[in-house]
Amino acid sequence: MCGILGLLLHDASVDAAPEICEGLSLLQHRGQDACGVITCGPKGRFYQCKANGMVRDIFDANSISRLIGGMGVGHVRYPTAGSFNNAEAQPFYVNSPYGIVFAHNGNLINTASLMQFMDHTAHRHINTASDSELLLNIFAYNLQQTGKFRINEEDIFTAIGGVMSQVRGAYACVAMLAGFGIIAFRDPNGIRPVGIATRKSGTGLDYIISSESVVADAGGFTDWQDVNPGEAVIITRNGILRRQIAPPATFAPDIFEFVYFARPDSVIDGISVYRSRMAMGDALADKVQEVLRDANIQVDVVIPVPDTSRVAALNLAQKLGLPYREGFIKNRYVGRTFIMPGQQMRKKNVRRKLNAMALEFANRNVLIVDDSIVRGTTSKEIVQMAKDVGAKKVIVASCAPPIRYPNVYGIDMPSRKELVAHGRDNDEIASAIGADLVIFQTLPDLINSVRQLQPSIKHFDCSVFTGEYVTGGVDEGYLQHIENLRADNNRAKILSASLDALENKGASKPNGLSHHHNMKMEASTPTNGSDDTVGLHNSWNTQS
Repeated sequence: MCGILGLLLHDASVDAAPEICEGLSLLQHRGQDACGVITCGPKGRFYQCKANGMVRDIFDANSISRLIGGMGVGHVRYPTAGSFNNAEAQPFYVNSPYGIVFAHNGNLINTASLMQFMDHTAHRHINTASDSELLLNIFAYNLQQTGKFRINEEDIFTAIGGVMSQVRGAYACVAMLAGFGIIAFRDPNGIRPVGIATRKSGTGLDYIISSESVVADAGGFTDWQDVNPGEAVIITRNGILRRQIAPPATFAPDIFEFVYFARPDSVIDGISVYRSRMAMGDALADKVQEVLRDANIQVDVVIPVPDTSRVAALNLAQKLGLPYREGFIKNRYVGRTFIMPGQQMRKKNVRRKLNAMALEFANRNVLIVDDSIVRGTTSKEIVQMAKDVGAKKVIVASCAPPIRYPNVYGIDMPSRKELVAHGRDNDEIASAIGADLVIFQTLPDLINSVRQLQPSIKHFDCSVFTGEYVTGGVDEGYLQHIENLRADNNRAKILSASLDALENKGASKPNGLSHHHNMKMEASTPTNGSDDTVGLHNSWNTQS
C-alpha cells in the first residue's frame, strides 16, 4: 500500500512542504519503506527530497526548508512488486514534454505490454521496476501527443483519457505540472481511494488531494469529496475542474481498506471506516456465538490484537455480554522491523511489538479478535504468547474471511503457498496457528457491514477472499509472475536490512545506495498566464 498527497496553496509565497510532510505522517500507516516530497517553486523549479525510511526520519527542519514553493506532491511507499530500492521512492519526475511530478497508489496488471509499448512506440526509457514510473511515462507520452508548446486543461483531460484506455489495474494518482497546478485521477473501478478538499485562504482557496480524509481534517480542510472512479480533477490557482473520463465500469472499492489499511477516523467513498469496523464486530458476534455454542465452549474474556481490531472487538464483546480487556500491550517504539523478512525474524518482531499480560489470560478461555489472518505467523506467535501466560483455551476470531488468494491491486499479500488459509479448512488453520478454535467472518456479513453505510455501492473488490478480480486479465501466468516479483523484493529487503545493520555499526553503504538526497530541478512549464511560467529548459542541481 501507499499514500499519496497533493497540496496547492492560494498564496504562492507560502511554502507547502511543512504541511505536506505533516500530512504524510498521517498517512504513514499506508507505507513505511520510503517517502518523498517534490515542490514547485518560482519559475517552475522543482525541489525534491526522498529516501528509504519513515517520514519523521527523512524530513527534518533542514530538508524541509529546502523544499520551496506553494504547491507540491508527497508519497509514502510500501512496495509490492518491484524492488526495495531507494531509486523507487516516489514521487517520480520526468522533464519531457513538460516538468511532470507523479505519485501513485495501486498496481498495474498489464505492465509487460505497456513496457513493450514504451520501448517500441513511445521510445521512453523506464529506469526502475516500478509500475508508478511506467504510469508516469504513459501519462507524459499522451501529453506529448498534443504536440503543443503550451497545454491547457482540455489537453490534460485528453491525455488522462489516453492513460485510462491503455492501462489496467488499480491506480489512484496525483500529479503536478510545473507552474501549472496539481491533478488527481482514479481508475475506472475505483479500487484505491483518493479525494479532495478545500480551505479558505485570504481571498481564495487552498486545495488538498489525499488518499484518506483524515489528512484534510487535520489540516482544517472541509468539503471532502472522493474522486469518482474514472474521474480526473485539475486544480490551479484559478479554480478546479472535474470531468468523468472513463466510461462506466463496475465500481468496486477494495474492502480491505475498511478491514485493515485505512485509519478508523477516515471516511472513504462515503463510508466511515470506524462505523464499518463497529458493524464488523456486531456481525462477527453472531458468528462467534453460533460456533461457540456448537463447540460447547464458554469464553471468559475478549481481547483484541492492537490496533486495528479494537473497534470490532469492543462491539463484539458488548453484544455478547463478555468482558473486554486490553491483554496485549504494544511497544510503539520498535524500529524498522518491517524490512526484516523471513519466518524467524517475523516471530521475533511479534515478541518485540507485543507483550501479553498474564493477569488477563491466566486460567481463562480467551477470545482473541484480529482484523484478519494472512500468513498466520503473527497469529501463531500471539496464540503461543497467550498460552505461555496461562490461557486455558485460545479461540481466534477474524473480522475478515479466510484469505486464500493474492492481491494484485497494490496490497503486499504473499504468494498463495504462504497464505495460511490457502488449501486449508478452518480446523487445519486452527491447527497451523496453534489455536483451539478459529472463527472467520463470513463474506456476506463483511460486505454487508461496509455496504450498509453506503447502499449505493453495489460491489467491493474481495479478490483476496474469492480469487475473482474485477478488472479481469488475471490468470495463473500473471499470478506466478507477481509472486516471483515479490520473492525478488524479499531478497532485496534482506540486502537492505544487512546494509542498514552495517551502517549502524559504522560501515558505509556501497556507492549507489545513498540514503537521502535533496535536489533542485528546473523543468519546462506547460501553460501560459502563470507567474511561474518559464521557457523550455532543464537542469538538475544537487543541493546536499
